[in-house]
Amino acid sequence: MVGQDAHAPPLVLLHGWPQTWFAWRDTMAALSDRFRVIAPDLRGLDLTERPAGGSDKRTIAADIQALIAHAAGGRATIVGHDTGGKAALVLAHLHPDTFERLVLVDCLVPGTENGDALNGGAWHYGFPRAPDIPEMPTAGRERDFLRAQIRAWSFGREAVSEDANTEYARHYATPGGMAAGVATYRALREDAALVASFPRTLAMPVLAIAGRHGVGERLAEGLAGRTERLSRVVVDECGHFVAEEAPEVFRRELARFLGV
Repeated sequence: MVGQDAHAPPLVLLHGWPQTWFAWRDTMAALSDRFRVIAPDLRGLDLTERPAGGSDKRTIAADIQALIAHAAGGRATIVGHDTGGKAALVLAHLHPDTFERLVLVDCLVPGTENGDALNGGAWHYGFPRAPDIPEMPTAGRERDFLRAQIRAWSFGREAVSEDANTEYARHYATPGGMAAGVATYRALREDAALVASFPRTLAMPVLAIAGRHGVGERLAEGLAGRTERLSRVVVDECGHFVAEEAPEVFRRELARFLGV
């Protein structure tokens, strides 16, 4: 948590795969003069405990709700990237009173992912879901694997620094670290069924911001009919890691949406 003013509005930043809270370090520094910024590690990742199970987005959402109740007075603006965005969306449907505003960053609504690599889908939806398989070829090569995946998803191939790649690999290489990361993919079918069961639309303001070479328009399209007040931004010359690839644009659009 950063930001010295206990009365400043709380802002919760949720990272995605294959990163940790460290992905938000520059964003935290830039916003800490206006917000109490809270950037946790998701369940099982980095230094958090690794219980068996619990990688479904309902359980992760419950973790975040408990954190907000403890550290933010029960209500906050939540920004979620990738897996963190999926969990934030689930929490928004289950407990909308937790939110001031919701920001989803280059993620897809559970159930809208295309995992069929032979028909235009992304290989990484299928590979991690094979029980025990991803952990074997990546063991001892976590940095190479994560670096290659991050570069493949970035428009600017060097946008995510080597120091950041090393930091992520350091944690995913710990016992159970890679398994905890890919477990979030193994829960996707359960996540999709949960989201499909939600009957209500979201009343809080929602910002969908994505990279043109990331999920592009598909994030906002997936939110159609789910929110009453949707703002959408697609950042040109940007891939999946919007906050790092286009930091000035990301912070400007975030500040505009938050009214600061």
